[in-house]
Amino acid sequence: MSSGVAVDLENVWIKFGDFVAVREANVHINGGDFFSFLGPSGCGKTTILRAVSGFLEPSDGRVLIGGNNMAGIGPNKRPTALIFQNLALFPLMKIWENISFSMEVAGASAGERRKRADELLDMIALGGQGDKLPSELSGGQKQRVAIARALCANPDVLLLDEPLSALDLKLRQHMRTELREIQQRVGITFIYITHDQGEALTMSDNVAVMKAGVIDQIDNGHEIYDRPATPFVASFVGENNVFRGKISNISGTEAIISSNRSGELRAQITPSQVGKMNVGDDAMMFVRPEALLLGESDPSSKTTISAKVLNEEFEGASFSVFLEGDGGKQIKMSMPNLGQVNEGHTGETMSVHYDANNAVVMPAGELASE
Repeated sequence: MSSGVAVDLENVWIKFGDFVAVREANVHINGGDFFSFLGPSGCGKTTILRAVSGFLEPSDGRVLIGGNNMAGIGPNKRPTALIFQNLALFPLMKIWENISFSMEVAGASAGERRKRADELLDMIALGGQGDKLPSELSGGQKQRVAIARALCANPDVLLLDEPLSALDLKLRQHMRTELREIQQRVGITFIYITHDQGEALTMSDNVAVMKAGVIDQIDNGHEIYDRPATPFVASFVGENNVFRGKISNISGTEAIISSNRSGELRAQITPSQVGKMNVGDDAMMFVRPEALLLGESDPSSKTTISAKVLNEEFEGASFSVFLEGDGGKQIKMSMPNLGQVNEGHTGETMSVHYDANNAVVMPAGELASE
């Protein structure tokens, strides 16, 4: 199996007539990394995948694989393999024949093909299943066969276009783990397209979050979740409470935001905006539901908000408490279910607090839900 190679997008633009599908994409993907493009439908992530695979030429800029410019090199000549959403297994071919199809095209003998297919079946934990037809396998097993077939071509880069989207939730979660394990076993570069944050955060070394053809942030999952670069990333990746106001004070990387309803709120300026924000700027502060706590705070690092409890929900692993927030927007607080008795506070005005280190502030901008 070949080791993964680096993939670079250098100032890539992709246009269809007047429509700009991808705008000035600059991405470096390390060899052997599991890299995801994450974003809503229509944001341009599959278009980027098609440009890497060779099914689409960029309008401007370069795609480099292993340092080599791919301009004018078609899909069948690139060191890539692509797994489509529908998997596209041949229904009348046995599993081992499906897996080794690229070797058949290259003229390998049946014996060589069978040997390689059996090796790959063992690797994807389907040893002994080679003589079955695709219709005899479950959805998750077909998924693994599609991966084995792609790996049989010995690509340097494996491209996956929302391959788990047709599976039910539990199987999708199981396949995330399997896919990551397979990637680490074979060591090649995986480029994964998804609109599912859980998939991107669980499996990836790094994630590019896209909005309307533009890459808003590239970073590891922890950074994207805890220190989002834009309001879109903050509101698209996971749940977040947003407070709008103006910057009233800046001290180092910490800012105070004067909000319409919640008073003065303290937060960390998101790293990409440190040194760029000024007193008087319109700002948005984000704090995750799990970072909010009930009750009065005492340490100086905490900020307290008083708000009326609108309703409460029990979700098994956690309790969700919804409070009255700015401009009719709800504030959501999430508490783990530790076996405590939840007394119920609907209708009461409660104090909730958070640590300023667990909140981020950035210039006001477009949210994912808008």
